[in-house]
Amino acid sequence: MVKRIGNNRNRMKINFIADFFLKDMVEAGIPGGGELNNHEVIITLREKGHNVETINTFSNSLNPSWIKKRDNFIVANFLHLSEECKALLLNKNYLIYEHDHKYIMTRNPGLYKDFIAPKNQIINLEFYERAKAVLCQSDFHMQIIKKNIGLNNLINLSGNLWSIDSLEHMKKISQEVKKDKYCILASTVGHKNTSDAIKYCKIKKYDCVLISDLNYYNFLSKMGENKAFVFFPKTPETLSRVTVEARMMNMKTITNNKVGASREPWFKFKGEKLIDHMIQKREKIVKTIIGLFDE
Repeated sequence: MVKRIGNNRNRMKINFIADFFLKDMVEAGIPGGGELNNHEVIITLREKGHNVETINTFSNSLNPSWIKKRDNFIVANFLHLSEECKALLLNKNYLIYEHDHKYIMTRNPGLYKDFIAPKNQIINLEFYERAKAVLCQSDFHMQIIKKNIGLNNLINLSGNLWSIDSLEHMKKISQEVKKDKYCILASTVGHKNTSDAIKYCKIKKYDCVLISDLNYYNFLSKMGENKAFVFFPKTPETLSRVTVEARMMNMKTITNNKVGASREPWFKFKGEKLIDHMIQKREKIVKTIIGLFDE
C-alpha cells in the first residue's frame, strides 16, 4: 500500500485561484489533467495541515476586496482573472502554477519557429515577472518559457501529482497481462493529432484501438490493458499526464519530441518504479511550494 503523507507542524493559510477546479470539470463532463493535478496539490497541502481556500475566477467572491484581505496565493489557470485583480496580486506573495503558456496570446508556442512567439504576442509579462516563482511541469516547458520571456524565477517541478487511489489503480493494471494492441487517444482536439497516430499504426500494420471515457478510472483501465500507447501531439505538451500514465501502467510509449515528460530523467522508468517515483513527487512538490512561501 502507498503511505499517505503526514502533517506538518506549521500551519499556513494559502489561497488557490483557478479558472476551474476538478468539481467544475466533472460537472461539465470534461476531463482536465491540470485540474486533476491542482486537486491533488490542494488535498496534499491540507493533509500536511495547511488551510487551503479555493476560489475560481467566475466566483462573485473573487473581487479586489477579497484579494486585499489575503496573502499567500497560488494562481493556476487564470484566463478569466481580471486585470484589476492581477494588479493587486503584484504586491502580494504569489506563485504561478503554470500548465501551459498564458504569457502568449495564443497560449501555443508550437505556432512559432523554435517555439518563440513574436514580441507583439507576449502578454501578462509583469504578472509572471513579479511572481515569487513560476512552477513548470518539465524542463522542456521551462525552457520554452525562458526563451520567450527570459525569467529567472522559473522552477521545474518535473512531474505532476496523482491521487493515492489512482496510483494504486495504475499499479494493479501495470501487473496485468497486456493485449497485443496499440492504443490511441480518441480526441477531437486537433493538436492531440489522433489522425497521425492512426496513420502510423496503419503503416506499421499495428492492431490499434481508439480509447476514450469520461470516467477517469475507466479510461485508465481501457488504456492500460494494451501493450503500447501512440501519441504524436502537434503542439508542445508541458508534461503529458496521459503519456506518464501509460508508462506507469507498464506500457510502451511511442511519441514525438513535443512531449515534456519524455525529456525528464525519470521517463526511463516504467510500471511500479515510476509509480514509486510519482509517490515521492507528492511530497517533493508540496515541500517546494511551502518552502517558497516560507522564504
